[in-house]
Amino acid sequence: MKPVKLTTVGNSTGVVLPKEILSRLRVQKGDVLYVLETPNGIELTPYDPAFAKQIEVAEQVMREDRDVLKKLGE
Repeated sequence: MKPVKLTTVGNSTGVVLPKEILSRLRVQKGDVLYVLETPNGIELTPYDPAFAKQIEVAEQVMREDRDVLKKLGE
């Protein structure tokens, strides 16, 4: 575990993330991170949880209705 530093950004407070953390998250300056509150604490993720849920539902529909989708594609 590596500590991170809080810094003033305008009227807000920001967190300075080390390069190795940015690399592991596969993000760079200007990218968006989502802050999720979990039972284990706060999680930062580059993935939009609402979009991920939509993809999950779409994949479920594609599995369940494979035959119908195949017919529509003909």
